[in-house]
Amino acid sequence: VQLQASGGGLVQAGGSLRLSCAASGRTISDYAVGWFRQVPGKEREFAAGISWGGGSTYYPDSVQGRFTISRDNAKSTVYLLMNSLKPEDTAKYYCATGPRAVVVSTKSSDYDYWGQGTLVTVSS
Repeated sequence: VQLQASGGGLVQAGGSLRLSCAASGRTISDYAVGWFRQVPGKEREFAAGISWGGGSTYYPDSVQGRFTISRDNAKSTVYLLMNSLKPEDTAKYYCATGPRAVVVSTKSSDYDYWGQGTLVTVSS
């Protein structure tokens, strides 16, 4: 499975971005998918997750109410809509999935496949 993340960029605080994670090589419709983010010098942190069917979503408190994860299994694509962005959301965002992701996990070690990341920069 190859994951291609896109949609990052520079946005002002309060703005919005939509990230996409397109999978190829194999369907990911039976895997949960997570979005993680990382800033230099810090550990990768969980930003959002969605179950294989899309019926369940998970967010940390830091993004709850501002981020929305969704998926289109027919397109093998997962999205992360980020609203009301804050400077502290600045990070490189990665999507992840894999056969061990039967359910959403907040631990990066539970995912097998990772995209290359897309950079999100929020200016104040």
